[in-house]
Amino acid sequence: MTARAAVAVGGGTGLPRVLGCLLRGGFDTTAVVTVADDGGSSGHLRRELGILPPGDIRNCLVALADPDSELARVFQYRFAEGEGLAGHALGNLIIAALTDLEGSFASAVEEAGRLLGVRGRVLPSTLADVVLSARDASDRLVTGQANVALSPGPLRTVCLEPAMPPAYEPALEAIQDADLVVVGPGSLFTSIIPNFLVAGIADAVRTSEARVIYVCNVANQRGETSAMDAADHTEALLRHGLEGAVDAVLVNATPIPDEACPVCATPNAIMRIERHGIRVVSADLADRTSPLHHDADRLYDALAGVW
Repeated sequence: MTARAAVAVGGGTGLPRVLGCLLRGGFDTTAVVTVADDGGSSGHLRRELGILPPGDIRNCLVALADPDSELARVFQYRFAEGEGLAGHALGNLIIAALTDLEGSFASAVEEAGRLLGVRGRVLPSTLADVVLSARDASDRLVTGQANVALSPGPLRTVCLEPAMPPAYEPALEAIQDADLVVVGPGSLFTSIIPNFLVAGIADAVRTSEARVIYVCNVANQRGETSAMDAADHTEALLRHGLEGAVDAVLVNATPIPDEACPVCATPNAIMRIERHGIRVVSADLADRTSPLHHDADRLYDALAGVW
């Protein structure tokens, strides 16, 4: 019997947790990942070598790696010191080297996946060199993913330059062929939404026969999503291309400390989401030891209840 196909769309640190859930559920799993990052090690490599940012791609490759892979641990090693090395993850440098050896970023990611024994695929949403910009609630323009992530106030809209860059065709095909599409969790405006600003990605999700589930963040990021509730998160996603595409939203019901900036799922917020024809599933999802993040087992149980 052929395994059902699932695609997880996003970036950052949230997507790998979803990938683990999909593997556990027996899905033929593909990650479609943003390439808008321009901070940290990825940003340095973009500027110095002219390659696409490898960081989010690396995290997803490691999440899908063979459990016995010794190389996966090495990929995540980050240099703490050394001129020109401090701050770089070794996996980022390996992907940069493979880009040169293989002749393209896409081929480098594929080869890195082979070396890691990846169970599934990791695909950039576009191969274009994009720059992310945003407008905040006061209509101030902020340019650059790292600057957008540090915005002092909540964001309203984001865009890419060039506008509507072409999608990486295998990413479109994966979405079109999927039985399940999971969006998020992750930084809403800097990791998730940039994928849907790529030409064809949102259309592929809307026209796919896949069940589409949005995993809403447990906590807000100060600045980027300050004081946004679960409905605000969902409606931002809908404004950026997914109106009419989402079947269900998973929201956290676990109380977390106020200082963690919880994404509230009040009865009013749930009602606002349901007005869009979206089913809301409320469950205890937060990791008790790290309340900013989802607990892997609880997330799996909640996803399994709706996929």
